[in-house]
Amino acid sequence: MSQKYRRKPMPTLTRNILEYSLVILGSFFVALAFNVFLLPNNIASGGVSGISTITKGVFGWEPGIVQWVLNVPLFIMGVVILGKNFGAKSFVGTMVLPLFVLLTSGLESVTPNPLLAAIFGGMGVGLGLGIVFRGRASTGGIDLAAQVLHKYTHLPLGISVALLDGMIVITSAMVFSLEEGLYALIGLFATSRTIDFVQVGLNTSKNVMIISDYVDDIREAVLNEIDRGVTVLNGSGGFTDQERRIVMCVVQQNEFIKLTQTVKMIDPHAFVVAMNATEVLGEGFKSS
Repeated sequence: MSQKYRRKPMPTLTRNILEYSLVILGSFFVALAFNVFLLPNNIASGGVSGISTITKGVFGWEPGIVQWVLNVPLFIMGVVILGKNFGAKSFVGTMVLPLFVLLTSGLESVTPNPLLAAIFGGMGVGLGLGIVFRGRASTGGIDLAAQVLHKYTHLPLGISVALLDGMIVITSAMVFSLEEGLYALIGLFATSRTIDFVQVGLNTSKNVMIISDYVDDIREAVLNEIDRGVTVLNGSGGFTDQERRIVMCVVQQNEFIKLTQTVKMIDPHAFVVAMNATEVLGEGFKSS
């Protein structure tokens, strides 16, 4: 690659400061959403924070202390059993989140409506966790326990997380009420969707595969009329076993209709497959 176009890497110190700042900021948002939305409405939407909500309701224990008591051993267990270097940033997240929960524990609830609390509390937690993940760290807790479960049971990691979070939600339904358990599920869903939004954003593109007898014409049209790059792949028909060329290109959402109309004008019988592409890096899209 030419030196002219090579992007300079961010200095290590600057990158570390930025990432630690994201971990601290994200942990603050998680704690804030927990104290002003979830905890006052007994919404235990998974994770160590969900456990601390349950113990607060049953025993009156301070959630921040409970999260510390659970997070630290889980972090140590992850290091010892999994043999991984979880990194200093994850340790910071593990320690700072309960601290922020303690510091914001005196704030008043924003709403007594459990549905609103589940939605906006889940979104707030998702926003915070998404920011922490942007800092290439985690807040420890159930994620580490899920990795241990995954190692010894060979269950997929996603299933392991869902099982542990599900157990917490079921416990909250038994401790509080079935209705509050259902609100916890809503909060859990809102959290996962918001994390996706923070990680990916709204700029969903389309990855388009075009199979046609007029590949050269379509390629020229995409390059000149749509102003997008293309890749020509070699394939073969599954039924005929004939060699076929496939045009692949990625376009923005607002370019998709123009692309399909252009293809159909060249070849009305072209076979077009479009898939969502949520993270596109490269020329004409995101640079990093």
